[in-house]
Amino acid sequence: MPVLLSVGYAACHWCHVMAHESFEDEGTAAYLNEHFVSVKVDREERPDVDAVYMEAVQAATGHGGWPMTVFLTPGGSPSTSGPTSRPRNGTGCPRSGRCWRACMRRGGTGGRRSPRCPRGFAGDLAARGDVYGAAGQRPPSAADLRQAAAVLAREFDDVRGGFGGAPKFPPSMVLEFLLRHHAATGSEEALRMVEQTCAAMARGGMYDQLGGGFARYSVDADWVVPHFEKMLYDNALLLRVYLHLWRATGSVLGRRVALETADFLLTELLTPEGGFASALDADSPGPDGHNHEGVFYAWTPAQLAEVLGPQDAARAAVVFGVTAAGTFEGGTSVLRLPEDPEPAEVPGQDGAGGTGADWFASVRARLLAARAQRPRPARDDKIVAAWNGLAIAALAETGALLERPEYIEAAIRAAELLVSVHLNAEGRLLRTSRDGRAGANAGVLEDYADTAEGFLALYSVTGDERWLAHSGPLLDAILDHFVDPSSGSLYDTAVDAEKLIRRPQDPTDNATPSGWTAAAGALLGYAALTGSARHREAAEAALGVVTALGSRAPRFIGWGLAVAEALVDGPREVAVVGQAADPATAALRRAALLATAPGAVLAVGEPGAGSVPLLADRPLRSGLPTAYVCRHFSCDAPVNDADALSAKLARTQ
Repeated sequence: MPVLLSVGYAACHWCHVMAHESFEDEGTAAYLNEHFVSVKVDREERPDVDAVYMEAVQAATGHGGWPMTVFLTPGGSPSTSGPTSRPRNGTGCPRSGRCWRACMRRGGTGGRRSPRCPRGFAGDLAARGDVYGAAGQRPPSAADLRQAAAVLAREFDDVRGGFGGAPKFPPSMVLEFLLRHHAATGSEEALRMVEQTCAAMARGGMYDQLGGGFARYSVDADWVVPHFEKMLYDNALLLRVYLHLWRATGSVLGRRVALETADFLLTELLTPEGGFASALDADSPGPDGHNHEGVFYAWTPAQLAEVLGPQDAARAAVVFGVTAAGTFEGGTSVLRLPEDPEPAEVPGQDGAGGTGADWFASVRARLLAARAQRPRPARDDKIVAAWNGLAIAALAETGALLERPEYIEAAIRAAELLVSVHLNAEGRLLRTSRDGRAGANAGVLEDYADTAEGFLALYSVTGDERWLAHSGPLLDAILDHFVDPSSGSLYDTAVDAEKLIRRPQDPTDNATPSGWTAAAGALLGYAALTGSARHREAAEAALGVVTALGSRAPRFIGWGLAVAEALVDGPREVAVVGQAADPATAALRRAALLATAPGAVLAVGEPGAGSVPLLADRPLRSGLPTAYVCRHFSCDAPVNDADALSAKLARTQ
């Protein structure tokens, strides 16, 4: 019997629409039960399954997206792709349920395929093998990175910020590369692209102007209306970008958005077990009792007046871009903040009065409290190891740089959950958990890489050697189970993972860093702390693909480019030795954390204590806390002064 495979995820608006209007349709369900083995897959739990069949759909149709439906032979080979939406109003389908049933009849005949899915396609797909082999490719040079930045400058949207048209996605990893490129070269063009894009996103509808946190993407090119689902990975990546923007420039907007996004993670996504939930849904119940996208977040002028009173509401409508016509469905508007409110006096008994920041804070607090009374979007409570690794790194750095210890404590709790629940008895990583119980799905490459990245960031911030110790076995597992020894390229699944029609392998960065580029970054950071030649060589081999793709498609290899900037810079290794209670030690540590040197690593410890190789044989100078700046464990003259350390770390190419 043929298989109908449907792939989606919990926070996907159109997945819910399809389920309600197709799978819950009695006629459709009856036909499915009679003619197919129906399989529903959460792409977030099984990204490997999603990857190989999405590749099949894209090859057959020229496009892809979720929900994704594929008809399979009993052996798992794709025969045709099905409709991707609801039967009565679906994209590409007649306004009739007959479309779905026609697709099912075509998919169930076994030998008959869509004209867009030629016979033999599955065999070709299975035989493709290593399509991104890094053999023979050198790691990127400074010239390669300048070329990638130049291509990005040509593709940049000078009017609206960001890259490309609608829908417009947050280019988190590209922005991180551009920040590192600015730090390395002094490029003002790179910094301008970051500043303009960060301002456009934070002032548009994609950013929650009341509660903080970012939606998945903007449906338009002007950042006005978002697709309202909020994903952990977007917010972790963007938190780090805005933090690093503040670090590079002192941006007030960057600092505010970083703090608000970190607070969003702790307020909305933190689970009782200490991990971070995957997502908030785009939909929530409206006044009619049915789920609607964005209804939790959108406002009308009348709703503002009901909460704020007429005078404050009139001013708030101007500040937030709320109009009678609306910018979203049903005459509602998504809140934006095109510019900060003017500090004009606001008199009157109906409003809170006050000027500038005080008035704005009052209005936001009242609107947020009123919004909290609305039916809330559902939360997907599963813990994904990779995305929690991204959150751990972002929160640890934010807590250290902005002096918010609660963020560091939250990062530690999440890391402890990954160690206690996601690591099995064999030392292998499991991808997901829920309610403190691990799922059965094996971790994929991004889980190992992003978790290791989070642990390395936590070590640099806390100096607790257990996090460096936990990262080593994860990276060794990558080298042992995910790397092709003949080419240095990486696979998304382990060599002993469940066999699919093809072993998935994709180095390109999409919504998150690919497992490939994330692994390169974590391997490089670990090598810088430990001096391990094996890990550095693996990182260099993996970065060969960035040389191949960076100048042709830099928007799709942003994290790889960011890691390559670190490689070209060394990365610089900072060892700080001194008594933990000495303020001079703390000053050196903070100077190192504030440095913008691309991918710099930091080890802090008391003289002669611990086992971190970067700290070995680093004595005090003149009996005072001392900092060493090194590349490949070869160090400049040590310094005792924080300003001198900052100067060493600020040097560009």
